[in-house]
Amino acid sequence: MTGVRPAAVAAPAALAAALAGPASATGASAAPAARTATEQTATAQTAVSAQAAVTLERVASFGTNPGALNMYVHRPASLPQNPPVVVALHGCTQSAQDYADHSGLPAVAARDGFLLVFAETTSANNIQSCFNWFQSGDNRRGQGEAASIRQMAAHAVSAYGADPARVHVTGLSAGGAMTSVMLATYPDVFRAGAVVAGLPYDCTKDKSPYTCMNPGVDLTPAAWAQRVRDAYPSHTGPWPRVAVWHGANDSTVVPRNADELRDQWTAVHGLSQTPSSTGTIGPNGTRHEEYRAADGTVAVEVNRVPGIGHGTPVDPGTGAEQCGTAGTYYPDSICSSHWISRFFGLGGGTGTPTPSPDPTSSPAPTAPPEAACWTGSNYQHVQAGRATTSGGYTYAKGSGQAMGLYNTYVTHTLKESPAGYFVLADDGCP
Repeated sequence: MTGVRPAAVAAPAALAAALAGPASATGASAAPAARTATEQTATAQTAVSAQAAVTLERVASFGTNPGALNMYVHRPASLPQNPPVVVALHGCTQSAQDYADHSGLPAVAARDGFLLVFAETTSANNIQSCFNWFQSGDNRRGQGEAASIRQMAAHAVSAYGADPARVHVTGLSAGGAMTSVMLATYPDVFRAGAVVAGLPYDCTKDKSPYTCMNPGVDLTPAAWAQRVRDAYPSHTGPWPRVAVWHGANDSTVVPRNADELRDQWTAVHGLSQTPSSTGTIGPNGTRHEEYRAADGTVAVEVNRVPGIGHGTPVDPGTGAEQCGTAGTYYPDSICSSHWISRFFGLGGGTGTPTPSPDPTSSPAPTAPPEAACWTGSNYQHVQAGRATTSGGYTYAKGSGQAMGLYNTYVTHTLKESPAGYFVLADDGCP
C-alpha cells in the first residue's frame, strides 16, 4: 500500500468502542462493542451463509494515499458508458467486504447501473478500524483520509471511465461522519451524499467526539453551515444534496444528530428547517422529510427509521424495494440503499440522474399517524421508555431533545409521532 504514514494513528480504545456501540437487529439489546477477529469472521460467515460474498477488486495504487486507506471496486456485470460512482464508507469494526456483503449496495448497483468504490481503513489507522472523522489531520481538505478518499473518486473516473459529474458518497456511523467530511471538504467532487447514523461536519472543532455522539451538540443552523463553508472557503459552485438516515432508537450516535445534520445542510442551501413535505416510506413506516430548493429539487431529506438502533437499515428479499443481509449493525427494517440510490437520481437502472423523485413511480407519502401525548416526570418518561438517560440528564427518545435532570421533580409533556419518536410538547399537544 502506497502512502503509509510514518507512524500509525490510533484513536483511544474507549472512543472506538463507544462509536461501535451496542447493536442488535432491533437496537434493544447490547452486544460486545469490541469483537475478536475470529468472532467477526464467524459473524460474517453466518450472515452471508445463504449467499456468496460480493466480488471486490483491490486497487493497489490510486494516488499518494496520505491517509493509508485501502481501495476496492465492485463493477456490476453490465454498466452503462460513463457510469455514476458511489463511494461507500464502512463503520467501526467493519471492513469493505463486510459492508459490501450486508448493505445491499451491490444489488442496487447492478439494478441501477453504477460503479461502487469501497474505501477501507484498518486497525493501523484506528484501533477498531473507524475512519478518523474526529482527527484534524484526516477531516480537512487535502489531508489524510479525506484526501485518500478523494483520490479514490478521481481514480474511478480516470481508470474506469466514470462520470465526474455524478460522484456520490455514503457511509455508516464513523463512515457516516466521514461522509459529512467528504461533502464539506470536497463539494466540488461529490454531487450528493447519504449520511447513515452519522454526525454533522466538524462537531469536534470545540467538542469531544463522545459529546458529539451522545448527547449530541446543539448549534444554530448558521453556525453549523459556517463550519461547512470554512472547510473549502473558495468554493463558489453548487453544494451537494444530502440525505440523512437515522435509527429512532440509536443510543450510540443519538438521533439529535439527524436534526443537527438537517440544520447544517438546509442552512448551507439557504433553506428553512421546516420540511417542505413529510410522510412515510418503506414497509416499516420510516418517517420521511423533504426540504426542497426553489427549483423543486430535494436538497436535503431526513429519514427517521422506527424501532432500530445503530446501523444501516436493510430489508432482505427479492422485491423491488428490498436489499441487503441482516446482521450486526444491519437491522432488518427498510432497504436504505434502495432509497439512497433514488435520492442520488440513479433509479431505473439507466444511471440517468433525475433532479427530484418521480411522483408517478415513487410511493406516495402517507399522512403521519395521529399524535399521542404523555405528561409525567422525567423519571416516569424514562421508565415508560419514552426517554433515555445519560450522565444524570434525560433526553426524549427519537428526537434526542434535552429534558433536564433525571428525577421525579422535572415534568414534561411528550408528543409521540410516529410510534417510538418523541418530541417536547410543553406548549400544547397535539
